Amino acid sequence: MSRSADEISPLEFLQLVAEPHRWRLLGELTRSDRRVGELSELLGGPQNLVSYHLAELRRAGLVSARRSSADGRDNYYRIEPQRCGEFLRSAGAALQPGLRLVPLPSEPVKISGRRAPRVLFLCTGNSARSQMAEALLDHLSGHQIRARSAGSHPKQLQPNAVRVMAERGIDISGRPTKHLSRFARTRFDRVITLCDKVREACPEFPGQPTTAHWSIADPAVEGDKGDDTYPVFLRTADDLANRIELLIAQMTAYERRAS
Repeated sequence: MSRSADEISPLEFLQLVAEPHRWRLLGELTRSDRRVGELSELLGGPQNLVSYHLAELRRAGLVSARRSSADGRDNYYRIEPQRCGEFLRSAGAALQPGLRLVPLPSEPVKISGRRAPRVLFLCTGNSARSQMAEALLDHLSGHQIRARSAGSHPKQLQPNAVRVMAERGIDISGRPTKHLSRFARTRFDRVITLCDKVREACPEFPGQPTTAHWSIADPAVEGDKGDDTYPVFLRTADDLANRIELLIAQMTAYERRAS
C-alpha cells in the first residue's frame, strides 16, 4: 500500500530516488511500461533485486503495476509522473521556497525539423484507446506532430470514445478504424503500443522507429464489468492525455537539442 505524500518527507523522497537502481528504474519507466524481466535485463541485475526496488517505489506511489491482459501471470510497471512531479516540487520548496519547481507554461509545439515527426498508436480494435491517443496527440501538439492509429483486429468505433473526445472539443466521429497492415510500409519516428496483446505481436516497421509500450486496459472491456461504462472511458482519456503531454515535452526537447 502506498503512503500519502504527507507521510513522506522531501528528504525521504530524495533518499529513495537517489539509490542508483531506483533512479535507473524510474528513467526506464519514463520511456515505456515494462515487465520485471525486461527491467532486469536493462539494469543487468537479478529479478529479485529489481522486484525489491520496484516494491519500494510502489510504496511511495511513484510506480504502479497493472496485470497484463496478454499474460495474466505477469505485471506491467509504469511511472506515476504526477506523483513524481509533486515530490520534486515539494523537495525544491523545502530547500528554499524560491526553488519550487513549477510546470512549464503551455506553449505551441515548435518542430524545427524538415518534416513533422510521425507517431503510430496501436491497439487491438482501433476502436477506443488508439483513436483517442491519435486525436489527443494531434490536438495537443497543435497539429505539429502527425499521429496515426491502427489495430490488429479493427472493430467499430466506440460511442463512448467519441463522447469523451467531443467533451474535449475533439471530433473523432468520422474517423475510420484501420488495420495495422495499412501502415506496413510507412516510416514512423515512434510506434507506441497501448494493448498488451498487440505488443506481443507488433510487426517491425521500416526505419527502426523508437518503440514504447503503454499498458492501458481496454475501456470497453473494463466497462463491461459495471453498469456505467462512461467513467472508464473518461479515466482512459485522462491517462492518455497525461502521457501524451509528457511525450510532446520529450519530443520537443529532443528537437531543441538537435537544432
